[in-house]
Amino acid sequence: MAVEKQAKPNIQGNEQVGYDLSLFFRLRMMFSAFWNSAVRIKIISLTIALFVIILVTAYVQVLLNNWNAPFYDSLARRDITAFFHQLGVFGIIAGSLLVLNVVQAWLNQMTALYMREGLARDLVDQWLQAKRALRLASSGLIGVNPDQRLHEDARNLAESSTGLAIGLVQATILLLSFIGVLWELSSGMVFHLRGMSFSIPGYMVWAAILYAGSASFLSQFVGRRLVRLNADRYSKEAELRFALMHANEHMPAITIAGGEENERRRINLDISAVLAVIRQLAIANTNLTWVSAGYGWLVLIIPILVAAPAYFSGGLTFGQLMVAVGAFNQVNSALRWYVANFGPIAEWRATLMRVTDFRKALTEMDDKTPMPHTLIFEKAAPGTMVWTDLEISTKTSDEATENGFRIAEGTVTINAGEHVMINGDHGVNRRLLFEVLAHQWYSGSGTVSLPPMDDMLFVPHTPYVPTGTLREAICFPDDRDAYDDAAVDAVIDKVGLGRLKSRLDTQARWDRLLDTEEQKAVGFAHLLLAKPKWVVFDDALEGLEAEVQAKAFALLAELEDATLIYIGRSDAFMHAMSPRVLHLQSLAPHEHSTDTQTSSEASVAAQTDEKKASAP
Repeated sequence: MAVEKQAKPNIQGNEQVGYDLSLFFRLRMMFSAFWNSAVRIKIISLTIALFVIILVTAYVQVLLNNWNAPFYDSLARRDITAFFHQLGVFGIIAGSLLVLNVVQAWLNQMTALYMREGLARDLVDQWLQAKRALRLASSGLIGVNPDQRLHEDARNLAESSTGLAIGLVQATILLLSFIGVLWELSSGMVFHLRGMSFSIPGYMVWAAILYAGSASFLSQFVGRRLVRLNADRYSKEAELRFALMHANEHMPAITIAGGEENERRRINLDISAVLAVIRQLAIANTNLTWVSAGYGWLVLIIPILVAAPAYFSGGLTFGQLMVAVGAFNQVNSALRWYVANFGPIAEWRATLMRVTDFRKALTEMDDKTPMPHTLIFEKAAPGTMVWTDLEISTKTSDEATENGFRIAEGTVTINAGEHVMINGDHGVNRRLLFEVLAHQWYSGSGTVSLPPMDDMLFVPHTPYVPTGTLREAICFPDDRDAYDDAAVDAVIDKVGLGRLKSRLDTQARWDRLLDTEEQKAVGFAHLLLAKPKWVVFDDALEGLEAEVQAKAFALLAELEDATLIYIGRSDAFMHAMSPRVLHLQSLAPHEHSTDTQTSSEASVAAQTDEKKASAP
């Protein structure tokens, strides 16, 4: 039998949440996600259009800055004709800038929309690949509240990436456009000192660089904690939202138990955690405001002070002074883009970190090194399922001390069409066997030979009823059109939900409208529609009334050739199906002796014979 090549997850908790990956690595990962998305062409087209608009806008802004010289010189000469002419020129320039700004805003919004579409669909596709979501849930902190990363973090990253990228490109183009203007103006600035005349090449440029550079350095020094604080805030916000959703979903049980006060304390703890992080953020942002606001006010006077010596010495006209001031402000604004956007950049890096950590964990999940003691999965011979020396461990690492269990009967072969019930010693986690057969648990030893997974259907202990229509819930996980209407109508009558036949296509929260028995009836309806060759139950009818269980297993009689494996204890299954009974034996240290094992197996065999004899 060929061994099935399947990657196995590392079930050891991965408590790393990030901070150690480089910014370049994270950007490359996100670029890869966008490049492989279905909206790649749209994003590229919008990006090119935005770049062209920004270039044209920068050119018109240079024209506007140059307009300052003739306009202010006309004021200085009190030339009213030139004054009104320059007002007309201003109207044309300002109108052009208005149109360009509106077009840029629309392109900005569309780019953010398609970036969010590409990122959100990529993350959901990675998350819902076979078994990844379930493995992620047991992978430590990275698996906590994935909805926050899939929804809020993806939205924030898409929107902030677009806004910041456009701002950076615009600032760079403005810098390149105006630094030449400012350098040329600086060449005309002649300083007179004690009878000597001299000029400093690029005087205004160096002054702008010094001013903006000092602001950037202070901003980085003061606001360096913002990235991590924002990441912590998003994490705590996600925990609070989950607590609120969890309480809302289970409010009937909370109310009946009189647990509102207890739940209030739990939620208040989460609120306090969020507020504590926000308080630290408020302090950090306040400290940053000293720098950003202070330099923002100083920029009103700094360019005039820098150019004043040349103006008072007669080297500049009033109009040229205003052109120099405008160019200085544009260059300074471009150079100070990092300072002005330090807070948003910190938030962007926090969301980038959370999203890339999440995506990296998903994409690398299939490549994790198997655990030291790992089950071997093989493809079984047609019509059989074989468990060879199967021992299932509850250990998640070599250092763990938990024990597991084994199949008391040793090597077990289950043939097609057979009915089997599996119980176990007290304290044995039978559900792990269910997860092993479903390829969700890999810790243990021995070989598990399984039929094709497409021939198997697993019925979990807790039913899942998806949102949408009742028809979609009955057909899940297949498409709603996978079965014809007549077949759906027939099975809904058989499982006792005929009263809902008229509401099959009604959108509702069926998981809340149906009680537990009715939700399990939805699962049985799908079972009757799918007609699988192998059905594995995880004590699916535990806690239900005896007549309900009997009715459910009577329905299974219609699956004449199906192999039924019931993991759990069910008198209804025993009487209806007359199954072969297997036993799960605990691997406690004192049970490893041969005598103890033989005695236990003899006891199990006796119990099996007794149950079969009592069956009708």
